[in-house]
Amino acid sequence: MTKRQSSDVLLPYPVGRPYSYLTDGRAVEKGDFVLVPMGRRETLGVVWEHDAQNDDVPEHKLKAFIESYDIPPMPDIHRRFIAWVAEYTMADIGSVLKMTLPALVENSIRKPPRKQDVYPCTDIPSLKTDLDLSNAQAEAAKEMQKAVSAQTFSAMLLDGVTGSGKTEVYFEALAEAFRQNKQVLVLLPEIGLSPQFLDRFKRRFGTEPAVWHSDVTPANKRKIWHGVLRGETKCVIGARSALFLPFPELGLIIVDEEHDQSYKQEDGVMYNARDMAVVRASLGKMPVALASATPSLETMQNVWAEKYKHLILPDRFGGAEMPDINMIDMREEKTTSQVFLSDPLRQALVETKERGEQSLLFLNRRGYAPLTLCRKCGHRFECPSCSAWLVEHRRTMALHCHHCGFNVKIPKECPECDTEDSLVACGPGVERIAEEAKAFMPDANVLVLSSDITDSPKQMDQALQDIQAGRADVIIGTQMIAKGHHFPKLTTVGVVDADIGLSGGDMRAAERTFQLLHQVSGRAGRSALKGSVYLQSYMPDHTVMKAIANGARDQFLKVEASERAEAAMPPFGKLAALIISGPKEDVVRNYCRQLARVAPNYDNLRVLGPAAAAMSLLRGQHRWRFLIKADKTVHIQKVIEEWVAAVKQPSNIRLKIDIDPQSFF
Repeated sequence: MTKRQSSDVLLPYPVGRPYSYLTDGRAVEKGDFVLVPMGRRETLGVVWEHDAQNDDVPEHKLKAFIESYDIPPMPDIHRRFIAWVAEYTMADIGSVLKMTLPALVENSIRKPPRKQDVYPCTDIPSLKTDLDLSNAQAEAAKEMQKAVSAQTFSAMLLDGVTGSGKTEVYFEALAEAFRQNKQVLVLLPEIGLSPQFLDRFKRRFGTEPAVWHSDVTPANKRKIWHGVLRGETKCVIGARSALFLPFPELGLIIVDEEHDQSYKQEDGVMYNARDMAVVRASLGKMPVALASATPSLETMQNVWAEKYKHLILPDRFGGAEMPDINMIDMREEKTTSQVFLSDPLRQALVETKERGEQSLLFLNRRGYAPLTLCRKCGHRFECPSCSAWLVEHRRTMALHCHHCGFNVKIPKECPECDTEDSLVACGPGVERIAEEAKAFMPDANVLVLSSDITDSPKQMDQALQDIQAGRADVIIGTQMIAKGHHFPKLTTVGVVDADIGLSGGDMRAAERTFQLLHQVSGRAGRSALKGSVYLQSYMPDHTVMKAIANGARDQFLKVEASERAEAAMPPFGKLAALIISGPKEDVVRNYCRQLARVAPNYDNLRVLGPAAAAMSLLRGQHRWRFLIKADKTVHIQKVIEEWVAAVKQPSNIRLKIDIDPQSFF
């Protein structure tokens, strides 16, 4: 009996394994890109490792390859990474492959770029070594360069105060990787950070890196993808999705602002890019550096356990001083109900402008007001598809849902009681703070930065140029302005509502609030001018506020670690979540009850729930949750797999599994 000529091909669809196809005489190897039939469609796939389940499929039922492509194969290390991510996150392996093969790439493989096309960032003309680094910077850079030269796995935390020059340090590690003709990947949490970063990169290396994020044009993405696969594109700066580019010669990964929640993908394949970057570096036997002024507790625990090397930059570069922290107890301020800036903060803003310097007002809340209600009947405007209040935006004169995109023009009368002119905006957003600032500083140039207004890299770049050129006296922004930016004339920072992140039951609420306040405070006085920070708080005695005021970051983290360890919560235990959603609440509830009846019951594992999610209605889908809490020794994926397999899932129910959840809404 002759051996059948077939190969297994993984398709970029939600499938759990590859399928067998007849090679039709073609000589193909693992990683090759091929075109195969899928139902009535022709689809791109990747020749994959053999799956024993396909041995039972009769040869006469197999379909044949349509075409194979003369481009470099997907690297073995990248296929192993895809398989690892799929197993860990409990996602279909085909869905993980899809992150490597988006539709725009599929089309370009069928018609690959011409040979004369120039791939981005192929040459690095400037690898100068005569840089002006402080002693601490030079020492940290030396350690990072040594790790790059060794080309073995190592994980490092580059831990420096805001303004200490962490970017210049890891640029030295990039230069060493370029000398070895290796590719490098730098992950940034926000695409809004890229304009200033790109300028610094070009000044240092004489060229621009390849940039990968959602706003990059399809044409540029196609060039970047092929340049990466061919090993010709040497550096990619990108958001979390850049981690799934098929690098064959990757020699270094940098995760900047490693603590940032944006690294967690909440839709589709639910993964944390910071953690997966460490995995990618481990599989590829290369160094990975995590950089932050406010490291996550998970990262610090790895430092304390001596799993990560700790590189410390204790001082700001060039002798700049850390800003003074001023706590404003809002319980003692005599502001009216429609005034949100205290007298001390107002005075600081006026004095800063008189000195010709700039101020930043921070409020992590978009729009004009988070709630609109009728003062007569109490009616509150709620999204019809989500359990969320509609946010008023004066710029569009509409009420918006920030979860599903629903919006409606602000009515003149209450839809509940028909009373005219009875609607009142409750609470402030950045637009309302801008209105208040303009009212008492009418001659000031006020610039508002939020994702609603500066919603593209081009707009963000223009806004940053305006700030650098001094065309803004007062900048008012959300968290997109809180990190990574350097404005030499910005000396005063005011946090309108420092307590905003402390409410709710999120176990990371205190940690995240500390990180955000520390980062935004770090925008003040980063150059020769001394900075001042004003925190408006109704809870000035909270441990977070005291830690910020006293500069006691490490003590705060030690207390957080102690409390988490006592509760066996991450990083001292494991968490996973099941999110069940569907259009009919009774069907969702009944399915959850069936799951609850067969929930695992072990001494080292607890299942909490089911319970309606905090956001119980989202985009018309009713949502319920389970939370699984386990010891670190438990193979939590295996437990969940056996559990959910015991109950038949209704066709109109969606079950999402979130390993290491960051959000609990």
